Amino acid sequence: MAADDEPIAPEDTLDLDFRCYPGGIALWGSVPAVYDTTNKPIDRGIHVHARLEKSGVKVIDRTYRKLRIPLAKDLLSDGWAEVDEIDAINYMVSAVFGFQTITVNCTYCGFPHLDRDWFAVHAHRRHQCHGCGKQFSDSGAGVGNPLATVRHMLGAQKPKLAPAKKKVKFKQRDFPGGIQIWGSNPAILWTSARAEEDGIHVHAFKTADEEMPSGLDDTFTEVEIDGVVLNATHVRAFMAQSAMPHLEGRVLDLVCPGCGDHHFDEGEHAFTPHIEHRCGSCGLSFGARGQMKKTIANPFAGVRQALATLAPNPLRNDKLGLRPETI
Repeated sequence: MAADDEPIAPEDTLDLDFRCYPGGIALWGSVPAVYDTTNKPIDRGIHVHARLEKSGVKVIDRTYRKLRIPLAKDLLSDGWAEVDEIDAINYMVSAVFGFQTITVNCTYCGFPHLDRDWFAVHAHRRHQCHGCGKQFSDSGAGVGNPLATVRHMLGAQKPKLAPAKKKVKFKQRDFPGGIQIWGSNPAILWTSARAEEDGIHVHAFKTADEEMPSGLDDTFTEVEIDGVVLNATHVRAFMAQSAMPHLEGRVLDLVCPGCGDHHFDEGEHAFTPHIEHRCGSCGLSFGARGQMKKTIANPFAGVRQALATLAPNPLRNDKLGLRPETI
């Protein structure tokens, strides 16, 4: 902890030379944990894993606001590739919902274009430049993200995903320092030959003052906490939904009034608020109760609240503080 008892914030910038870490490097867009009962800093930015040896310990395991990666100079690069936290977060959102991002540059000023929030999950041709402010049309519909160019320059391949092999079952009372939960998502860059693990990532702290989790720090295919089994698909979707400002307050745990099943919106309905929900079990169409009519159903919204009643520490509700995109 810092001298004034405030959590230490993520580092600002890291110069990351891949040649120094032959054991492998992985980068992800990082957002606050979907379930967090710790006193740790808010996690947002680019999370970095780096190893000196294959399967060795991680010599870097931190979140940064920006990365600078040295490259060979060519016509596309001045010798450096930059990864910005906002690009990384929106890349995560697009990837979770199955959107492949592309390079889009303003046709007037050449400024690299980033599609955020609503636009990160809707392919479109017309964009508004964040550099010169002009509207322009691309050659085809897509989702723009400067990381598409960075991935190309670094020779990034399509991610290989494999289900995590481990399972875990525990009670929150066994970790007085609190726990954190994230859904796994495809890495921006992954240089290891082995496949990425797909599942639920858990941090569990035995004490409140430890900087790194000594209880649990791993990705699991199945997680059971206080008798509640988490659904990895629900957790992953909730993580991306929570990173989209225009969805704030609209992701709810909706129960079908006909059969009592908890409804989960998939496909386009997972990122588009709507009035009518059709139960996947009995087929009944129903709407959300209350003033909010256009909503998205995700059972994890209720699961996290249920788990919070059994937690030794209060449940945090950290926000990224990103503004909704309206153009």
